[in-house]
Amino acid sequence: MATEAAGTRGSLLARATLRLREAGVAEPRREALRILADHLGESAGAVLADTEAPIEPADLARLEQLVSRRAAGEPLPYVTGLAGFRRLALRCDRRALIPRPETEGLVDLVLERCTGGTIADIGTGSGCLALALADEGSFSLVVAVDRSREALGLARENVALTALGVTLVCGDLTSAFGDSSLDAVVSNPPYLATGEYESLDPSVRAWEPAAALVSGEDGLEATRRLLADARRVVGAGGWIALEVDASRAGETAGCARASGWEAVDIYEDLYGRERYLLARRSDGR
Repeated sequence: MATEAAGTRGSLLARATLRLREAGVAEPRREALRILADHLGESAGAVLADTEAPIEPADLARLEQLVSRRAAGEPLPYVTGLAGFRRLALRCDRRALIPRPETEGLVDLVLERCTGGTIADIGTGSGCLALALADEGSFSLVVAVDRSREALGLARENVALTALGVTLVCGDLTSAFGDSSLDAVVSNPPYLATGEYESLDPSVRAWEPAAALVSGEDGLEATRRLLADARRVVGAGGWIALEVDASRAGETAGCARASGWEAVDIYEDLYGRERYLLARRSDGR
């Protein structure tokens, strides 16, 4: 892709597609179009409807950088700086995990049981769960918690971007909350074992923050702690909803029961994998 020959949107799309195909990207034209559209702030359809429009030199230079980053293996949402999550378009970069489609299903399960009161998203990362709950629920208070100040910085940008009412808190799991102060807790905690991290696809391991992925030798360290203390902060009859590793769903359910949670159930994601745990706080202590 030579900077001296800017050309049109169509010619740039063709060159970017070729570059990504040569780099082994699975859907090179779709991704090239996404990079172009997101950079221009237009829909893919709008770009395709006006392929003869010229590309400004400044746009060309930036687009060449973006295509080169994707060709080098950087995940597409980090390259474009944007990720879709349910009804929201959120900023996305290496300060937090990329929001994933399977995590969206956790929102539906929560809203089927709890739409009001106070809810906390623990380990919020980009803020995607908290923001979706604020967008679609009728909660009096949505709190987003993360111990990473870098991740909270990204979440803060997304709160400003969406203008949704979410309160940000820097803290470790549920330690910032008082007894019985919440109606529900939702979380996508880290759930990979230390040994599993090394075998991750390089597109994840080389780019996404390890602290948001790895949780001890068996992958359950954060989940155990969260299940134990969330029972303190969730009031009687309240809920906890977690995304879990499919290979440890049964073990995670056992941890929930051992921590005193009731009505513990595991639900499958759209791909048929055991992906979510929901449990209810008993009426007694």
